[in-house]
Order: sequence, then C-alpha cells, then structure tokens
Amino acid sequence: MMLSQTSAQALARLRAYNPPPTQWYNCPLTRRAAVLILLFPDRYGDLKVVLTMRAATLRNYAGQAALPGGKADTLDEQPFDTARREAYEEIGLPTTDTKLPPGFKVEHLCEMPSNLAKTELGVRPCVAFLCPSATTSASSLSGDEDMNAASAVEEKMIPRLDPKEVAAVFTAPFRNFLRKTWDGPAPGPTQPSGKPEKWYRGSWTDWHESRWRMHNFYIPRPPPASPTQLRHNPSQSRSSPLRSSSSASSGKKDVPQGDDPRPEPAAFEALTTFRVFGMTARILVDAARVAYGEEPEFEHNSHFGDEEMIGRLLKIGRLSEVRRKGDELTREVLREASKI
Repeated sequence: MMLSQTSAQALARLRAYNPPPTQWYNCPLTRRAAVLILLFPDRYGDLKVVLTMRAATLRNYAGQAALPGGKADTLDEQPFDTARREAYEEIGLPTTDTKLPPGFKVEHLCEMPSNLAKTELGVRPCVAFLCPSATTSASSLSGDEDMNAASAVEEKMIPRLDPKEVAAVFTAPFRNFLRKTWDGPAPGPTQPSGKPEKWYRGSWTDWHESRWRMHNFYIPRPPPASPTQLRHNPSQSRSSPLRSSSSASSGKKDVPQGDDPRPEPAAFEALTTFRVFGMTARILVDAARVAYGEEPEFEHNSHFGDEEMIGRLLKIGRLSEVRRKGDELTREVLREASKI
C-alpha cells in the first residue's frame, strides 16, 4: 500500500482545510511571498517534507534551513504559483506536471494562513503532495527494481531535485514536527561529538505584543552515502561557513546560547544536524497540526498565522510598496498596530 492510513487521513484533512480570509492580496507586490510545503511518501507510507539550507552567500537568512519559496513576481501571480516557481529556481522542481519525470504529479492540497516576517513580508504557506500518478505502475517507475510507488517517490524523484540557489536539499518526517522527542526508523540527531542531540528545544519570547513560542528542531543529517535524502551543492557551501547562530527568519530571537550547548560547526561539511527554527519551524508545526488533527506535545501558540496583525499593520501604513531604510517590525511598531 502506498500510504499508511495515518498519512492518507492527513492528506484528506489538508485537502478539506479551508483557511480564513487572507490579507496576502491586500499587500503590495513587494510584500508578497510564498513558501512550498512539499510532502511525499517514504518507503513506509509515512509523509516527509522537503527542506533546504539557504546558501551562505544569500543576502537574507543566509545559512538557515528554510522551505522553498520567495517573493511574488506579479500582482496576478497566485501564492501557489509563486511557491512553485521559487521551488523550481531553488531546487529544480518543475513548475508544471508535464515537465516532471513520467508518472509523477504535484497536487496542490491547500494554503495556510499568511505569516508575518520581520522584513515586513506576508508569507503564504502552500501545501502540496508529490506522488506517482494513479495510472503509473511501479515497474514503469523503477525499471527492473521491485519497489512500490512510495519507494519510487523517495528513491527516484527526490534525488532528482537539484540545489540551485541553496546549499542543500534534505527531507524530514512531517509528523515529527508535533513530537517533543525523535520518532522514526532512522537514527536520531547527534551532536558533532557523537552524543545524542535533542530533537526539540523551545522557549518563550516577546513578539506581536504577546508571549511567543520559539521552536527549534534538530534534523539528523543523513550520511553522505544516502543521496535519496540529501542533494548538496558544494560550490555554495565552500564559499563561506554555515553558522547555526543566525537570527531566525521570523525576526524573533533564537534560543539563548546557554540553552544550546552544541558546538557551532564552522563549515557545512561539519554539520551533524540541520536546525529548523523561527518562522519555518512555526509553519511546519501549524501545517502538521492541521494534517494530523492533533496538538503538539510541546507548548505552542494556539493561533495560526498572522492575518490579523498583517491587516493591522496595513492600516497604519506599514508593509508599503517601497521599503524604506531602517524599516523593521520593532516592538513599538507592533504596539501601535495592536491598538487598532
């Protein structure tokens, strides 16, 4: 069977999910962005999600784990179209199913409420499912190999994703973003010293004039001999070191250094885990909440996205078409917006 019952139910919930009205279309073009939550079945029928490590040479959020995505090109471009185009530019995922390898398709499942980035972007998460088409037999996908359709996705399609604007492409178990401890058939995360690393670390901070939960997940880096899990762009990672102490993509502070005793690797090749944190972590947690119909094992904010705050900021003249020097979502700005 291609999908486990749990995975099939998760996809059904995502297909049925109806997000609240979005402020994304009220944002000017320069403030619209979208990311792609690309799910696929592993050989056990469980869902995994595709992630990237941003190149150390990029202007924003260099060396950080992220979902494929970026800014919209035109006012007519829909969030899913933006996410697909950016996924093509970053990891080589074709923008249309006709350009995928024979037998594969990408199903647009739903969109999640827009999130607010500190750079004053409205970020719309788009959830999609990468799978073999129903009319394709396993043998046509795998030649002489005897594997089911789920294995064909993990072992035949995912390795074709080619890092272009990112340092690496990797995958993670989707449901684990609801778990406090590592849960899966593969070995859990380890520190560079070889000692076990915690899968999850969290802390509370101030953001949006309220208490805000910061999530940090440490995804085990697959061994170099496992090309089905990781595609690496050496030219990106060798150009400059990949630091794990960069500020979160959502603009919130990272877990204090005292809460993270891991040595910081100086280069991409030295990393034993890929840390997913900030807005990317929050988006994955919220998407998993919808998919699996359950709440995380760790503390979290109950609301989804930032539609209300984006609307308030638009009313006070923030998220303008032209970015002004020094524009940043400070506590004072958010306090002003909260009064509306």
